[in-house]
Amino acid sequence: MLAEGAEDGGGESGGQVVGQTPDEPNGEQGEEPTGSQTPEDGTDSSNESEVTTPPSTDKPAGGEATTPPATEKPSDSKGGQAGGAKGDDEAIAVIGQPESLAALVNPLNRLPDEYVPSDLVYPEVRFIFKEKIEKRMMRKEAAEALENLFAGAEKDDIYLAGVSAYRSHKTQKALFERYVKRDGYEKARTYSALPGTSEHETGLAVDVTSSDGKCAAADCFGDTKEAAWLKKNAADYGFIIRYPEGKQDITGYQYEPWHLRYVGADIAVEIAADDSTLEEYYNAVPVSGAN
Repeated sequence: MLAEGAEDGGGESGGQVVGQTPDEPNGEQGEEPTGSQTPEDGTDSSNESEVTTPPSTDKPAGGEATTPPATEKPSDSKGGQAGGAKGDDEAIAVIGQPESLAALVNPLNRLPDEYVPSDLVYPEVRFIFKEKIEKRMMRKEAAEALENLFAGAEKDDIYLAGVSAYRSHKTQKALFERYVKRDGYEKARTYSALPGTSEHETGLAVDVTSSDGKCAAADCFGDTKEAAWLKKNAADYGFIIRYPEGKQDITGYQYEPWHLRYVGADIAVEIAADDSTLEEYYNAVPVSGAN
């Protein structure tokens, strides 16, 4: 979903980008979106003080996760299908396997309310804020892949910055409730994920932008050279553009060129080659089909 750090399309202005390259200006982050829908999560960090995060470390915050290989289509460990999935048991029952690196999380496939990834770390990449807080964290394998992606981008003179990564169930709940209070439930659910259905809760998703912080979680990011590079190269590092253009009826969310989801290189390359989505990879019922 959209970056927690750029909610409402506004956010903190003039924040210095950590690790910013010398020749790139430091602009305002979180420009107002040009689309008709409000971003799910912005750069407002007002809820961060309530979040307890593990200490900064290169080691997992908990025990090492046991996950099926990201290069295979895991089956439901309980023999059933993930909420609304069809086909031949290809979709992951995320309730049964929330630690899977390739888990399908969407409005039809919820995470357990108590789920917290067991191996959260801080990726060594620049973000549009300096603090080591919750939304800077990712699961260990995804964090390492993000480091490789940023390094690969820089070889092509593309300089990226993270906007928002992990988000706890508590944070997502507070965020969604804020939008409901402001816009009403029906409108809020068109741009924000219900608690338990946000990919950010997996620790495998990250919203990115250019290193100057401009167009963070905004429609204008789709027109940047950074977005073009990600579309062409992200899969080689195990990431997909989770909510691609023209797939809203399938994913349930508008086009978000900034939202990367780690699934492993083999799956990512297959999805990118087919110009498809994680739902289509698992032959899952389109989100719109449940409405």
